[in-house]
Amino acid sequence: MKTTENYLAEIKEIRKMMEESSRFLSLSGLSGILVGIYALTGALAAHQLITATTPIQVFDGNLTAQVTVFAFLVLVVSLVTVIGLTWRKAKKSGTKIWNPGSRLMLINLAIPLITGGVFILIFILRGIYEMAVPGTLIFYGLALINAAKFTRQEIFFMGLIQVSLGILTAIFPFFGLLLWALGFGVIHIIYGTVMYFRYEYKSNN
Repeated sequence: MKTTENYLAEIKEIRKMMEESSRFLSLSGLSGILVGIYALTGALAAHQLITATTPIQVFDGNLTAQVTVFAFLVLVVSLVTVIGLTWRKAKKSGTKIWNPGSRLMLINLAIPLITGGVFILIFILRGIYEMAVPGTLIFYGLALINAAKFTRQEIFFMGLIQVSLGILTAIFPFFGLLLWALGFGVIHIIYGTVMYFRYEYKSNN
């Protein structure tokens, strides 16, 4: 005859299975730290480019194009890092990286990101560059908030911070690069550190 402990254990196991089927829990904390470092490096490079007395003459000397290239490189390297480390973590834990939870998370993440990317591109093509920096922070934050219900809840709070920084950037555009570095750099490093020690450190030791 089953005891109360047996029933509780079964309920916990069922709950765990349901959670794993609807939420993607294999995000790597280390990838968050590295993405933050990449962002800070990119922001420093952009700052040096903007304040240089003799700008590097590439892309016909177009400063906006040069900064955009830095941002694009940071994005590509960040995506490769996140995918690679997340895949490694999922493989180590025996979890499938492509499951209902990851699909739902990606769909909810992609909708605000793609919308924001198109929105920002329209403004850039019209020569309104002031919307680029706050736009990236705001739409990225909204994407995190939207995807949080299908992964770790820490993502939700990071999204709120990114949106808040985006609004501050729109109000104080002079501090745009600094606030962008804070959002994509420092906040990612803090988030990644918290995630690593909360969910990964014990399993790696």
